[in-house]
Amino acid sequence: MKTRKSSRGFTLIELMIAVAIVGILATIAYASYATQIQHSRRSDALTSVGALSSSLERCYAQAYAYTGCTNAAAGITASQNGYYSIATTVAATTYTVTATPVGGQASDTSCAVIELSNSGQSATNSLGVDETKTCWGSS
Repeated sequence: MKTRKSSRGFTLIELMIAVAIVGILATIAYASYATQIQHSRRSDALTSVGALSSSLERCYAQAYAYTGCTNAAAGITASQNGYYSIATTVAATTYTVTATPVGGQASDTSCAVIELSNSGQSATNSLGVDETKTCWGSS
């Protein structure tokens, strides 16, 4: 009677199970990574609107009006890293700086509009719901 040698190694089924587990873990990890990238890119908008706001406030401190500032918001239409388009609305006693995600950041629907004005900060998601705490990180 012949005896069968026990072979060392993995069977094809064991290998396929391991590959499936690695695939599931990779899918979860990538989704988490993409979300964190979106969150980190929001700082680009916050930095840009903050810088414009500071410039407008310096002008107001000198001229007592937001209009007439030659360099405050002139020609700035994109954030520093280009993840957001910047729009500035200026009147004599008010201003609003708005950042809207573009390109790869446009899929960030949690913070679809980030605004900073002379009266404070705000943010809304793509459905128009207030997300100021989420987007600005304030309480």
